Amino acid sequence: MSVVLDTEQLQDVTLGDPELMREIVSELVSDTAAQLETLQQTLAGGDPQRCARVAHTAKGACANVGARALAELFFTVERKAAQGDLDACGASMPRLSEELARLRECLQSL
Repeated sequence: MSVVLDTEQLQDVTLGDPELMREIVSELVSDTAAQLETLQQTLAGGDPQRCARVAHTAKGACANVGARALAELFFTVERKAAQGDLDACGASMPRLSEELARLRECLQSL
């Protein structure tokens, strides 16, 4: 299982500012929750290109601050969507939700 949050990377991004760390992760959790809703709607609409774009955007946001597990899952969704495999993308939604919940828990310990 991948690291939920690479705190060393997050510290590098925030120059070790604990308040900024909490703010960034809080925004990421909120943003990712919205991206998951958009992804779900995109899957329901059967649009693999939009699905790939949403996953790509979410992957980048997660990777930039060290939310590795989510970034890896979004990468998988992006790749599967690019191949037109929306069923595989849909099958990833429960894991994405679980990893988002784990990230939320990490926020509590920052």
